[in-house]
Amino acid sequence: MKKPYNPRMTELHDDTFEYLRPTIEQINRIATVRGAFKIMARELGRLLPDGPDKTYTLRHLRECAMWANVSITREADGSPRKDPK
Repeated sequence: MKKPYNPRMTELHDDTFEYLRPTIEQINRIATVRGAFKIMARELGRLLPDGPDKTYTLRHLRECAMWANVSITREADGSPRKDPK
């Protein structure tokens, strides 16, 4: 039985640092999410003035894109997400 999500959780799921091969459905969602982040990055790159704040913004947007991919493939406790077929 899966444990409910606990934001104070100190134990990581055994698969947290393992590679999870995404399902076809997850690959499609990841591609859509990446496309959205690319559009946002282009617009921010165009609109924001050059400088450390722009660099910070774009670096963290990249980080958010990576975590979005993780959220597609994993449950809150780090276990592999099983999408219904």
